[in-house]
Amino acid sequence: MASHISLSLLTLSLSLLLQTTLSLDPLFTICPTSQNYTANTPYSINLKTTLGQLYLKTPPTGFGQAVSGPPGARAYGLALCRGDVSAKDCAACVAEAGPAARSRCPSNKAAVVWYDNCYLKYSDSDFFGKIDDRNRFYMWNLRNVSGDEFSQKTRDLLSELGGEASESKKMFASGEVEFDGIGKIYGMAQCSRDLSKADCKKCVDDAVGELPLCCEGREGGRVVGGSCSIRYEIYPFLNL
Repeated sequence: MASHISLSLLTLSLSLLLQTTLSLDPLFTICPTSQNYTANTPYSINLKTTLGQLYLKTPPTGFGQAVSGPPGARAYGLALCRGDVSAKDCAACVAEAGPAARSRCPSNKAAVVWYDNCYLKYSDSDFFGKIDDRNRFYMWNLRNVSGDEFSQKTRDLLSELGGEASESKKMFASGEVEFDGIGKIYGMAQCSRDLSKADCKKCVDDAVGELPLCCEGREGGRVVGGSCSIRYEIYPFLNL
């Protein structure tokens, strides 16, 4: 009886939170597998449980992991909020991310959905503690910056922040560097907290190495993945 009451309260709180939250489209969504499930099967039920657990576990610290079900129908899930986001905004983002992932990857056993404030990932395979180098996307500012020095300064800043993030409790770091003619370059690096320190640094370094593929000579850019992300801009973009 108590479990039914708890589930009802969780469903109600999720509904109220979603009603009071401005619905925004995700930045990006990837459905990484061709494996599907059908409604009311064990995996479907376990996935709902996992997403509910992520909603409860993630906001207090900005990071949560959950596993539901026995082998063969197990649902693994992870949610991470950006390091500067409040617990309230984190809860709102995670509450929206779960339904968004399921609607954009209907019946798919795996999904990754990213927002500005958080990302959420689930799968029927255990992905905890492993660098996700497959699910990645890029974003960039349409305005250009001339000269190679800007790009080098940006890479140096983000690489340094990757080292700081790997050593921090939240695996998140932000910083800035002066640049003549522009003012400052602002940056951030963040890793999923299930990674080791070494894997966090490797993930960020790999992301920095991909900047020339998307963002060379751009005023701002992001490399966003399933285990880490980096971003730089010529304006402050964090809630610090």
